[in-house]
Order: sequence, then C-alpha cells, then structure tokens
Amino acid sequence: MTTPPAGSAIVTRFAPSPTGFLHIGGARTALFNWLYARGRGGRFLLRIEDTDRARSTPEATAAILSGLTWLGLDWDGEAVSQHEQAPRHAEVALEMLARGHAYKCFSTQDEIEAFREAARAENRSTLFQSPWRDADPATHPDAPYVVRLKAPRDGETVIEDAVQGRVVFRNDQLDDMVCLRSDGMPTYMLAVVVDDHDMGVTHVIRGDDHLNNAARQMQVYQAMGWDVPVFAHIPLIHGEDGKKLSKRHGALGVEDYQKMGYPAAAIRNYLARLGWSHGDAEFFTDEQAIDWFDLGGIGKAPARLDLKKLDHLTSQHFTAMDDAAALQELDDFLAATGAEPLTQRQRPLVAAAMPQLKDKARNFGQILERAHFVLTERPIEPDQKSAKSLDPVSRSILKELTPHLQNASWERERLEAIVTELAAQHGLGLGKIAQPLRAALAGRTVSPSVFDMMVVLGRDESLARIQDAAMEH
Repeated sequence: MTTPPAGSAIVTRFAPSPTGFLHIGGARTALFNWLYARGRGGRFLLRIEDTDRARSTPEATAAILSGLTWLGLDWDGEAVSQHEQAPRHAEVALEMLARGHAYKCFSTQDEIEAFREAARAENRSTLFQSPWRDADPATHPDAPYVVRLKAPRDGETVIEDAVQGRVVFRNDQLDDMVCLRSDGMPTYMLAVVVDDHDMGVTHVIRGDDHLNNAARQMQVYQAMGWDVPVFAHIPLIHGEDGKKLSKRHGALGVEDYQKMGYPAAAIRNYLARLGWSHGDAEFFTDEQAIDWFDLGGIGKAPARLDLKKLDHLTSQHFTAMDDAAALQELDDFLAATGAEPLTQRQRPLVAAAMPQLKDKARNFGQILERAHFVLTERPIEPDQKSAKSLDPVSRSILKELTPHLQNASWERERLEAIVTELAAQHGLGLGKIAQPLRAALAGRTVSPSVFDMMVVLGRDESLARIQDAAMEH
C-alpha cells in the first residue's frame, strides 16, 4: 500500500460539491475521514468543490456546513473554496506544459467528434488521440487550445487501494485528459490533485464512484513528481431493495434525518456501521469509534440502508444520553422543524421528565408525544381514546383518591403504594386505576408512568388535574 512520507501527520479531507443538500452518502464519507484523522492525531480538512459555477450555490454550501455541524464533524481551519484556487491550478498545468508532461491541443469539438465517428465505423477505440500530442510548436496555429496531460500510452497505472486492493488500469484505455480548458479555466480532475497536494492530504477516502478518476489523477501526481496519497475507495450506500440510493428511497439529506427526530450521535453510530465493522460491535460511542476505526474494517460490498436498525440504535443512544444533552438536541429539533420553542414554564418540566421521556424512545417526535403532559395546561382535554377510561366509576375512584394524596409524602414509591392500596380495596388491578389517572394527568394513552408524571408535575398540579377529571360529567 502507498504510504505517506515518514514522520508526516495524517491529513484527510471531505470535498463535497455545493449543488444540493449534504447527502447521507456524503455524510458517511465525511465521517470516515473524520474518524480516521481524529483517531491518529491528524487533521480533517473541508474543501468545497465549487468549480462548476453554473450549479454551485451559496445556499448549498450553507446546507453542507450546517449538516456537518449538526452531525458534530468539526473540521480543522477554514473551509477551502476550490474555485478560489483556480490560478494555482492553472499554474500547475502550465508547469506540466513547460516540463513536457502536457501539450497544447488545438483540435475543435467537431474534429474530436469526427475522429470518434470514424473510430466507431472502423470498430476501433473511440478514445481520442490528439494529432497535436507530439507536434512541433512551430506548427501551432494562432487559435484557442486546451492543455492536455501527456499520459503514458503503454504499460499500466496501478492503484494500491486500501479498500479495493490492487486495481490495475491499462494506459491504452486512458485518454490524455484536459487540464486547462480553452478559456484558461482548470478542470475539476486537475484541481482535485493540486488541492490535495497543496493541502498536504495523506489519505483520500471517498466513494468508489471516483475509482476511475484515481487512475487519471495518479498520472498528474507522477508528472509533477509529487507523493501519492493513500487511496481508499469505499462502496456506495444502497437502499433496502439493494439499488443505488435515490429519491424513491425517501430521506437522502442529513437534514431530513434531523427533522425525522434522530439524534446526531445515533446517526454517527449508524453511518459508521454502514460498510465498516469492528468485530460484532453495533452500538458504540464516538470515543470507541475514533479508537477502533481503520481502513481495513471497510468492506468491499455496498452497504444497505436499514431504518429499523437505525431506530434500534437510536433507542440505545437515548438511554445512554445525558439528560441535558437530550434537552439541547430537543431544542435543535424544534428549531429544525419550525416548531415553537419550549416556554419558560415547559422547559424545567421537560428537563425533570427527560429520564422517562427518552426511555426506549426512537426519535424526538416520540419524546414530544410523551411530554404532552407537561407541554399542555389545565383544563386537560383528553383525546378520544383516553376519554373512554373516564367513566362514572373511574371518576368516583379518582374523587376517593384525592384526600389520600393530599397529605402523602410526594415520592414515587409512596404514591404508587396509595394507588395500589385503593385499587385492592375495590378489588381492582393497578391498571384499572392507572388508566383513568393517565387520562386525568396527560389526556393521552401514551405517556410516562402515572407516578413519574405526578412527581414531575408536583402535588398541587397533579391534584388539580385529578379533581378536574373527577368532577366532569
């Protein structure tokens, strides 16, 4: 495997094109680069590949930065704009020209197409071979030209890939790629190599759809006499049906997953497991992922998106999550979905209830549903399902329960003992009183335990809600 120079620090990069949202596949690529650098005391850099001026937008750049920030993937230094480096890219193209590793090609688009048509008719390779490759400069016309790399015509270009293994390309199957267009603007294929070299990138970890590009980019490294980085081309993510991810699979952007209520830690864990493994570990922390991640653990087969697995991991992350951190992410979720923020009254109540709210939750939407009892105010309006448990018999039991609670010490165990004792006196199971109690306190059938709700709400509010429910007819 190609290795960086001895003693050099590890440098990885994520280099998205700002033509849309941060794709879930791009997010995984960023995560792999981040994990690899962070686990080795290296640097993780961000480059915005905005050479396609027609399709690149500031809004897309902002969405990418926002997505990475939400995911918790911090990058070192400022994000680099590839477009702003264009003069440097052109300088390298002209240097290759001066060294004889590139040449001026004056062939027009019509001439190139005529060459290909003739090649098709004669059943030979349509790979364009420029008549200007070895032309005497004295014969150059005063006309627009592109600068092409003078790639080797025979032999092989070999990529020692950290994921794919040894990948061999026949040089007679690779064309002399354009490095500078006729308007003097560098091409993306050249810009990537120059940027990676100038940024000191030691490991290029990216999707395997770039594997063919690597062969041509390798030739630029060789022409300039630059150290070749370690290449690691990772398989793409497929949908549950085994086909390449597309809009038919639903959520594609990182912000979609935030709006669906997944916490960032669960997404990081899930994305790390998409195509990489460490033994049988499914649930792990960031610290473990940073410690364990290596390129050898990346598989060659495409990973499949499985939202059931993500839900399962999410519930484990909620269980492990600090309550204050969960509250902060809940605030971010409300903001991302355009919902009203928590009020000064609601916030401390949600904080107090958080241990129960996040237990086995699969998303922040479920946490909000369970938190309805503290988000709502008296008079509680029971929904249709919970209202059924408030029949006349249940109301009379709630009325009977009130004096028992008024002077009780307001602790969960004591409250449960009082309700259990009253249920036994009526020859009922605890559930038969818990259901109308839940309707009185929350107005919903989905909520934390009635005793946990009573502790969070406090004596006065709990009794007021129970009395309201007992009196209604």
